[in-house]
Amino acid sequence: MSDRGGIFAGDDPFAIAQRWLDEAEKTEINDPNAIALSTVDPTGLPNVRMVLLKEIEPAAFVFYTNYQSAKGGELEASGKAAFVLHWKSLRRQIRVRGLVAREEGPQADAYFASRSLQSRLGAWASQQSRPLGSRAALMAKVAKITAEHGVAPRRPPFWGGYRITPLEIEFWADGAFRLHDRFRWRRASPEESWEISRLNP
Repeated sequence: MSDRGGIFAGDDPFAIAQRWLDEAEKTEINDPNAIALSTVDPTGLPNVRMVLLKEIEPAAFVFYTNYQSAKGGELEASGKAAFVLHWKSLRRQIRVRGLVAREEGPQADAYFASRSLQSRLGAWASQQSRPLGSRAALMAKVAKITAEHGVAPRRPPFWGGYRITPLEIEFWADGAFRLHDRFRWRRASPEESWEISRLNP
């Protein structure tokens, strides 16, 4: 596409996404890797929440969570998800829609081990998304988990990563008079080549 230059230039959407994220890390005050992750429940009702994108791989995006959480159940049921990265300081966003698979091998173990001890113990203690009687009950559970697992807890079997392999990626940048620039990369399956289109604002 002849006019796809500047910040949109490149033949690899994952490299473009990484470049934009690298720039955002210099300008965003908090969590430049925060994504609004969207799933649907069994009735088709959407759910959205903020999570942290932990890696942009050569062909996918990876984040971590509790597999038994609401999002985990919805991801397992549909096998699909969407998210948006939005940076107010850069006036840019990236939208992604795609297929989901678990990451529960050595990569997940390594990321879990890199987290603070408090976060690792919290992952064991929290029954994410389920009702909680009180904060005191949660803190008591953390104390119990600390006594059981010590200072080197392994990754819980119910906690790990999800890898989103996109079928669609849209790069959006703010334009004067709300005439924004939008480029959509789309493919029917992960095995196919990307088709790139400029979209109306």
